[in-house]
Amino acid sequence: MKKVFVSGTYDILHAGHIQFFKDARALGDHLTVCVASDEVVRITKHRKPAVSEDNKLVVIRELSCVDNVLISSDSHPVFDFKKHILRERPDILAVTDDDKNISPKKTFCAQHKIDLVVLKKRPGAQKQISTTLIRAAIKNVEKVPLRVDFAGGWLDVPKFARPGSFIVNCTITPKVSLSDWPYHKGAGLGGSAAHAILQVRSGILSEFVMGVGWQDPAVIAETGLCVWRSGPLPVLEAKFNPQWLSGRLLIVWQGKDHTASEHVKAKRDFEQIVAAGKTAADAARAGNIEMLSHAVRQSYSVQLSEGMAPLPDFAGALAKKYLGAGHGGYALYLFEQKKNRDATAKTHPNSKIIEPYIRQGAELLET
Repeated sequence: MKKVFVSGTYDILHAGHIQFFKDARALGDHLTVCVASDEVVRITKHRKPAVSEDNKLVVIRELSCVDNVLISSDSHPVFDFKKHILRERPDILAVTDDDKNISPKKTFCAQHKIDLVVLKKRPGAQKQISTTLIRAAIKNVEKVPLRVDFAGGWLDVPKFARPGSFIVNCTITPKVSLSDWPYHKGAGLGGSAAHAILQVRSGILSEFVMGVGWQDPAVIAETGLCVWRSGPLPVLEAKFNPQWLSGRLLIVWQGKDHTASEHVKAKRDFEQIVAAGKTAADAARAGNIEMLSHAVRQSYSVQLSEGMAPLPDFAGALAKKYLGAGHGGYALYLFEQKKNRDATAKTHPNSKIIEPYIRQGAELLET
């Protein structure tokens, strides 16, 4: 008898899972399915399971193509099935071609004389679906805004928190979805947090895992022009309609991406960051473009002291700074007048017009 073994989260069972089980079962005479425990789901997905492990065990056990169902034997993000598979001694470990851990699993199988078979992921007669898409549909998370940060960056990283200090940021359009992302990646616009939210994972926990702060998922969830208190977790100090910033925002791609986690340990002037955050908070309360521009210039001064390359000047721009951790990605330009912003966008090929965003009206009825 040829035995086949598969493992996965299977958090919300759908047609793609059934097709995979059928394809795996066709490789042999007996199929064992190892289901990720609730603990493993939390480790790998950074969220609570949608369906409990006991419930999944009952449902999958009823499938005619499945001969045996087990719950994770180990609390490991990749080899949560290790004890089970060494005890079961299957002939084949089957995985889908989008498995992110094919390489370590291939090594593991070679060590234990198990054949690794990579199956093409296919939906069968159904439209392509996934647990992520189902969860997103249930929560109505299809598109989310990204963000620009004006001042106070790094004060949202718990170990850098300064009591009494502020982080000021604002959500922007165009929005992004998993299938439509009209920006460069590694942009400094909070893209990693947005991606986690679109996958219905905890954006804040995902950022903490990378060793960075909470401001991106916090403002994406809240929307608007936000003033946050510096601290270990997000506390909203004030929120404003950002429409007074319409026609004044432009981002310019700097030719290389950046990763915030790579710059956490860099030396920087936190006193100046605190000062910029306070100026930006006062500007948000007053709706004052000159004051906000001053805060952006303060932030840019700190970035230059970190060794970032000077940004080019554009006619009519009041202030500029790198977004996110800087050292690449997009730079933000703040203009006094829309005509100057639009003229720059027409002549600079790496620029992109953005607008401030706040959730309102019919959108509120959908959330």
